[in-house]
Amino acid sequence: MSKVWFITGASRGIGAEIAKAALASGDRVVATGRNRAQIEKTFAGNASVLAVELDVTDAAQAHRAVDAALVKFGRIDVLVNNAGYGQLGAFEENETGDIERQYATNVFGLFHVTRAVLPVMRRQRGGRIFNLSSMAGVLGFASASIYCSTKFAVEGFSESLALEVAQFGIKITIVEPGFFRTDFLDTSSIRYGAKVVDDYVPSSTELKATFDSYSHKQAGDPVKLGQAMVQLANVDNPPLRYAAGSDSAGRIGEKLSAMQSEIDQWRALSVSTDHAQ
Repeated sequence: MSKVWFITGASRGIGAEIAKAALASGDRVVATGRNRAQIEKTFAGNASVLAVELDVTDAAQAHRAVDAALVKFGRIDVLVNNAGYGQLGAFEENETGDIERQYATNVFGLFHVTRAVLPVMRRQRGGRIFNLSSMAGVLGFASASIYCSTKFAVEGFSESLALEVAQFGIKITIVEPGFFRTDFLDTSSIRYGAKVVDDYVPSSTELKATFDSYSHKQAGDPVKLGQAMVQLANVDNPPLRYAAGSDSAGRIGEKLSAMQSEIDQWRALSVSTDHAQ
């Protein structure tokens, strides 16, 4: 039986490629985004696609989008929480409003959509949820403290939620892409803190130049990632975490090894804080 996918941020980039891969496998797609006209252009004439306007920061709109999906297709089998963007710059360069907007999309937006879809999947007693994190949800990066913190939040939320909903046959996979060749690093997606702090100017200037030079030259292929997501949606026991890309798998592996070494080094002090037996 074909699946029904509900994908946020589906007008371009990774979201669009996941949708295209799902369609190529014979599935149907609810493609959502802030610009419905752009979605309709991306998937022009495809009867297996329902284009729905959705700003994930609007909880009520998330529920309306889910209702529209059910009217059209009757069910939702796969949710892909993909919508998001990167707020970069040193912590002190980002104003409170910058930080709140980043969380409104990357964290609370993901919560809104998940809250709208979960009752559907519970009634069905089954479903798959893919939450797009990043290797920056496992690794800290200089000049990305705000963005990294949102992705770390997605990781903790997803790992905990997976334990809550497993009883209903709902399975969650945290997707941790490395650098993929999309618009993520250009001005249509990335944002930098606008506050000027003289001490950070050299490092911030270097960071922006590096990302500008790397934009659209990333190693990761979003088409292949879309195909991998379809494969994961069809396995009986999907992983809780999927590191997408050689850079992600390599860097996360190094982080885990370093964490284990540090735990081992300080184990005696760790256990010294227990009550005496």
